[in-house]
Amino acid sequence: MMPAALTTGSAAKVARGKAPGGSGCPYLVVRDPESVREVLHRPADFSPANALVAVTPLEGPALRVLQRVGFALPPVLASNGTGTHGGIRKVVAGFFTPATVAAMEPRIRELAREAAAKTAGQLARSGHADLVQTVAAFPPAVIMFELLGLPVRDLPDLKRWGLDSMELFWGWPDGDRQLELARSAAEFYVWLRRLVAESVAAPGRNLFKSLAEHGLSRTEMCSLGYFLLIAGQETTTQLISTTLFRLLEGAAPVGWTEAASEAAARSVVRHVLATESSVPTWRRVAAHSTDLGGDRIPAGTEILLELSGNQITAAAGPGSPSPQAQAGGGYSTGLIFGSGIHRCLGAKLAELEAGVIVQEAAAALPGIQLRDHEPDWIRLLSFQAPRSASVANGPG
Repeated sequence: MMPAALTTGSAAKVARGKAPGGSGCPYLVVRDPESVREVLHRPADFSPANALVAVTPLEGPALRVLQRVGFALPPVLASNGTGTHGGIRKVVAGFFTPATVAAMEPRIRELAREAAAKTAGQLARSGHADLVQTVAAFPPAVIMFELLGLPVRDLPDLKRWGLDSMELFWGWPDGDRQLELARSAAEFYVWLRRLVAESVAAPGRNLFKSLAEHGLSRTEMCSLGYFLLIAGQETTTQLISTTLFRLLEGAAPVGWTEAASEAAARSVVRHVLATESSVPTWRRVAAHSTDLGGDRIPAGTEILLELSGNQITAAAGPGSPSPQAQAGGGYSTGLIFGSGIHRCLGAKLAELEAGVIVQEAAAALPGIQLRDHEPDWIRLLSFQAPRSASVANGPG
């Protein structure tokens, strides 16, 4: 019998919020925060090797599209369980030091104010706007490129590639959809390969030049960059999107007007992180037969770690989160970004960006009201957020 910390919910495998064909969950779901932390702190027992593996195995046509462009994702950072991980992580961490992140706040605020002002202009002209696109989408991408010493360009393409790749690797696309997403991923990979080559030869300091100096191959740099350039900005966009939506919906601990203060904005971001972060789950696999919480975990067991409240495992039936857990009582922001040697390097940056952008939006757009209370949501195995936050000017 499994302890309370471990459950095998019946509906954790879902496509856009619905179980495909009623199939059961293929993962051992670990909810209890201390058990989650234990798994993350035992990488030799619970390997990250499956962290970036496609949830839905890719079919022949999609694979051939990727193979034609030399698409390859050897384990480098998030999925790397070998001795090379520490040195590579140290290189990347050098671009996310506390001092570097803190120094970006004026630039983040500048971009946030520009986005909010453009949104106000759009509202004045047309009477409506989508805050996901006008406020949340682009500032995190700009900041990521600037922080990594990379040229800021092709942002609309990057946003499209990021969402498509998330669905390809963490969703449940059928064969036709896989083919469409694979073409997007191939396009992204070709673009990334050019960026890597250009960056290695560029003057000054940038991420790929530093990784090349560390000894990584071009293929390894592309592998690292493929997911870093997505996670480094799209998950922050999703965090901001959820926070804006919940504020305007009236479901947050503070109101829209209050969020115009720095303290309230940061507080509501932490609340969203605890209750429904943009990365609510993450995967591990048992490297060999081992114990967890008094239970024997067979080698090869696929494990789904619940990091915050979410709808992927919330409907799992036995062992579903309690109301207190759903409200954030069962989680802490200290675990939301992972823990141990693979903890998210951009955690502080994401919190800073989200707090500043939410604050500036609330300050610049008083009186706006939500137009659509039931937008479509991104519901992937490890990512969630509303796809839109459509607003209009309120009366008066």
